[in-house]
Amino acid sequence: MTRIDGRLLRVSAVTAGVFMLTSVAGVAIAQVSHGESGVSVNVEIPEIEEPGVLALSVAGTTSALTENGSDALVRQFTGTLPSVTVTDTRSADDIPDGAFWYVLGTSTDFTGDDGQEAISAGHLGWAPRLIDGGESGLVAEGDEVGTVLDAEAGPGLVDQELLALAADSAAVAEEGQWTANADLFLRTPTTVAAGNYAATLTLSLFE
Repeated sequence: MTRIDGRLLRVSAVTAGVFMLTSVAGVAIAQVSHGESGVSVNVEIPEIEEPGVLALSVAGTTSALTENGSDALVRQFTGTLPSVTVTDTRSADDIPDGAFWYVLGTSTDFTGDDGQEAISAGHLGWAPRLIDGGESGLVAEGDEVGTVLDAEAGPGLVDQELLALAADSAAVAEEGQWTANADLFLRTPTTVAAGNYAATLTLSLFE
């Protein structure tokens, strides 16, 4: 038997199986029920046992910057960082004395998709904004970080820059969750090469 014949036989077998199942289903419709009984399915979901965890999540994986506010000397592209949420399910007793958490961000250079010269991360800045800081007043947003092209030149997001922090982890733990984002701005010379560029902005949670 050739290899092709083998394939044909296997396909025929599958087809026969389909017809067989259809036939059995047809017979089941004609059957007469002689009683039925229900089964109650129950589950108990317990509370999460301590110790809990301190964790970070980000609402999205991309942020598109579009041109906005350019002038004769500088081209500006703006956008918004996806919301960053810090969650703490620990009890205050499980947190070391004096501990505090903070979220930092740092960017790679912008790389062109067609061999353009890269745009350094120093051209990317942000203005952090606290969306939900709880009621304690102990969670705060970081300062605005300017770019190398600003009048008061900033470092850009070259190194780890502060997005948000909690001054006392134990004192705010009962609030459980906090959210922040940031306005992003990329400022380049007007001589920048046209094309598509991409960078990775890494967000890290420390305590």
